[in-house]
Amino acid sequence: MKLNLIALALLTTAAIPAPALAASDSQLWTNAAVTVKLSDKWRLSQEITGRFSDNRNGLYEIESNTLLGYRLNKVVTVWAGYTHDPQYSGGDFNVMEHRAREQVTFDGFAMIGKGKLSGRVRTEQRWRDGVDGTGWRVRPYLKYSVPIAGKTAVNLSTEPFFNLNTNTFQRKSGLDRVRNLITISTPVSKTLTLEGGYMNQHGFISGGPDTSDNIAYFNLALSL
Repeated sequence: MKLNLIALALLTTAAIPAPALAASDSQLWTNAAVTVKLSDKWRLSQEITGRFSDNRNGLYEIESNTLLGYRLNKVVTVWAGYTHDPQYSGGDFNVMEHRAREQVTFDGFAMIGKGKLSGRVRTEQRWRDGVDGTGWRVRPYLKYSVPIAGKTAVNLSTEPFFNLNTNTFQRKSGLDRVRNLITISTPVSKTLTLEGGYMNQHGFISGGPDTSDNIAYFNLALSL
């Protein structure tokens, strides 16, 4: 019970926007995800995210994630796959990043009141075309979801990024950023769920002012 209360306190704190002293940016993230049940154990997931920024003059990233998952039990699923991540400046392509991704998800592993806790531990290896070196990082994730009307729910989540090494493009080791998200999600059919809300992405900058991205977040999730 103490662990559940600590997790809830963490998520409540995560929903508070980062300090105004940080350099800010206004962004829009649009996300679409499809998860296909291949069998009782196997899952295939495809997710595409488009990111737009005021400071970067429009489109700056299109992230495509393809993952194959194996369900160990009702709570735990292990996944592995590939991320294709072209990046842009003012809508013009400038960097191609590739990632290998591995993760373990924990769905509804605990209850707090009427809400449930879910989590994930994700590791990534990052490469960029024309640049030497591999960037290693780990991304733990915690989410609290509580129903407010039928199957409509309020969701609080937090996701810190920890860089495990440095190279030309991953210049800072340790805690790099934290994404805190609050959304409302609602099913529109048995297979389709809509979600929208606010995200704050706080970046920790060595030797300079931190960054604080204020993000309008929209997600469309399809389960087949």
